[in-house]
Amino acid sequence: MTAGTRLPDYPEDCRRKEAHAPLVEGQEKLSILKREREALDRQNARTDRCAGFYDGLKVGFE
Repeated sequence: MTAGTRLPDYPEDCRRKEAHAPLVEGQEKLSILKREREALDRQNARTDRCAGFYDGLKVGFE
């Protein structure tokens, strides 16, 4: 990379963190676990998108 190269902005979505599923009194534990796993799936997909963004950016400098 040369001095003065302006990188594109990091996607806002990549800065977002996924919250834990709320614990609701009286709710079945399996329901809570299912929502936690859905949140983890969303975060993993976001990580993959963000890694792809910078992997693609890096190729332009090689």
